[in-house]
Amino acid sequence: MFPGALTSEYTHDLRFASSVESIPTYQVMDTDGRVLDAANEPQMSRDEARLLYKNMLILNAMDQILYEAQRQGRISFYMTSFGEEALIGSAAALDPKDHVFGQYREAGVLLQRGFTLEQFMNQCYSNEKDLGKGRQMPIHYGSKELHFQTISSPLATQIPQAAGAAYAMRREGSKQCAICYFGEGAASEGDFHAGLNMAATLGCPVIFYCRNNGYAISTPSIEQYRGDGIASRGIGYGIDTIRVDGNDIWAIYSATKAARQIAVEQNKPVLIEAMTYRVSHHSTSDDSSAYRSTKEVEDWSKRDNPISRMRAWLEGKGWWTKGEDAEITKTAKADVLRAFAAAETLKKPAIRHLFEDVYDQLPPELEREKAEVEALIKKYPDYYQVNEFAKS
Repeated sequence: MFPGALTSEYTHDLRFASSVESIPTYQVMDTDGRVLDAANEPQMSRDEARLLYKNMLILNAMDQILYEAQRQGRISFYMTSFGEEALIGSAAALDPKDHVFGQYREAGVLLQRGFTLEQFMNQCYSNEKDLGKGRQMPIHYGSKELHFQTISSPLATQIPQAAGAAYAMRREGSKQCAICYFGEGAASEGDFHAGLNMAATLGCPVIFYCRNNGYAISTPSIEQYRGDGIASRGIGYGIDTIRVDGNDIWAIYSATKAARQIAVEQNKPVLIEAMTYRVSHHSTSDDSSAYRSTKEVEDWSKRDNPISRMRAWLEGKGWWTKGEDAEITKTAKADVLRAFAAAETLKKPAIRHLFEDVYDQLPPELEREKAEVEALIKKYPDYYQVNEFAKS
């Protein structure tokens, strides 16, 4: 056959292909937390499962406090994960040394990996202890120690980056993989197509994880595409693909664990499309009531809540009691507020960081700019509020 379509066969029927069989959605437990097939019962210890659930509650508590903090003008921006907390299950299925390329709703992944509440608060405040040295807006986290690449605002740039990093891992023989998170809106960007095709043709051990939460800011999915979601695109690129219930933490965990095995052992990319619903506004800059009804959001929250599903599963195993939720949430809020208060009092990063971490040695033009800035600050210290910055 032709080199561009090696598996195609001849036909004598003049027929245009307009659809293929719809891709099913993999589910482990129903909305009441009942495992539907005993063979899919998650193989996880009591302590591991409880930690996952605790982190879901901590993430929820942190989101509530920081969302309100932004509304009070204490931080400039924030994005919550309300309705999408089950994403944490993907983090539990990875090796700690696998590299994560996030979009901006993956705080739960960092939390599961050990990012502290103090580190979250320091980043959102851009203070002197912020690992990013105050160069990013809030929720653009990053951690070299936890192999979490710093988030950037431009949509989908992380997708070809993840493919390239995974290719390097293959060349090194490291037996690690990359995982790249993005929303269904980002899948409309050119970087999505370039990244997936690159990963497929080069054999890159990367997991592409699409959070299809129904809305790309204000654009509903029905206005974004006419095909069978994002999963069908993976098949089009020759990538092993699965669609999962994105509110089912065990479906996410199992699919990610299997995807990692394929990626690492076969040096192949995998696409996971997790079907979920964004309960929150897109960000603190968005008012979702302008494009969807409050009733729609309330109905989803009651009908299919990932936290409620996980709690019901734990209670069914006898691993959680009803009173523990209130206790964990109370403690989590107190811990968040304590870290929040400490971060709020710290100074801003030293001004010298403006000129660092790009060049090994500053070029002459930057040396001149640095000297000019230092002279201006020395001449007008009150105007530049130098006491609010850490000393260089």
